[in-house]
Amino acid sequence: MEKKDRGRYAFTARKLCYTAVAVVVICLCAWISVPVGEIPVTLQTFGVCLAAGLLGWKYGLLAVLAYLGLGFVGVPVFAGFTGGVAKLLTPTGGYMLGFVCTAPLVGALTEKRRDKIGFSIVCMALGVAVCYAFGTLWFALFVSDTAVGLWAALLTCVFPFLPFDLIKIVLAAFLVKRLSPLIRK
Repeated sequence: MEKKDRGRYAFTARKLCYTAVAVVVICLCAWISVPVGEIPVTLQTFGVCLAAGLLGWKYGLLAVLAYLGLGFVGVPVFAGFTGGVAKLLTPTGGYMLGFVCTAPLVGALTEKRRDKIGFSIVCMALGVAVCYAFGTLWFALFVSDTAVGLWAALLTCVFPFLPFDLIKIVLAAFLVKRLSPLIRK
């Protein structure tokens, strides 16, 4: 094997190790949960934004897919130490699907400008907004016995969580700026 090929494989192996660590971080973030009505406040959006901001769109998405895969096969990695495909049928099912869109969006937007906290905050806010859209639509259309109006869904699924998510986004952007130089070495 040529020397340049070994370097490329070592880089890929390092990225996969970072991805595995990101999966663990997302799992831990899901377990930190405070019940607020039907939908708990967790640190999952923080974990997803952090993983995508640090690893980029491809490996950030891989971390989210691995996390969801673990949960869907029954490993208790979701909020409340739960797992299984049946979690999709709960009020939080749409948020889990939203993570699949949030990670590549945040990763792609922040990939070249990780050192700019303000820029990362805006990118992560866009990613969380996409996650909110999935979660809110899921809640409004599929979860409740009768379809809820958009305003009622926003009051339940978005507005109570905005202050928490703003704090999570700022913290994730700060950590991406601080940790990116260490990961790039």
